[in-house]
Amino acid sequence: MERPYRVVVAKPGLDGHDRGAKVVARSLRDAGFEVIYTGLHQTPEQIVQTVVQEDADALGLSLLSGAHLTLVPKITNALAAEGLDDVVVVVGGIIPESDVQKLKEAGVKEVFTPGSSLLSISAWLEKELDEREVRSNS
Repeated sequence: MERPYRVVVAKPGLDGHDRGAKVVARSLRDAGFEVIYTGLHQTPEQIVQTVVQEDADALGLSLLSGAHLTLVPKITNALAAEGLDDVVVVVGGIIPESDVQKLKEAGVKEVFTPGSSLLSISAWLEKELDEREVRSNS
């Protein structure tokens, strides 16, 4: 990591459980990322505007409500409409294995389900963003 990457961590929808998002946000911060946590009950539009305003490199979405197949495509489509296709989108939470491929087809780079280690999340994200930097500089 040549510079601190900026990561927005967001809780879309009506899900009111954010302990996991806060733990991941703190872990990413401790790993050297700049982290912006949006808080609970964010709309897709609010999340995308935060990504724009913060000039984020990555967006982490935490979902436990089961609304991931509705909310995530709205967010990835709105990011694309803003010309932010290079923002790395990751999803964490209660995601059935059968939905992982659908999320990836919607523009999600990786899905982290319960049991994913904090170290594996930060290491994966740093590697992905480092590779993105190399691709954009070539």
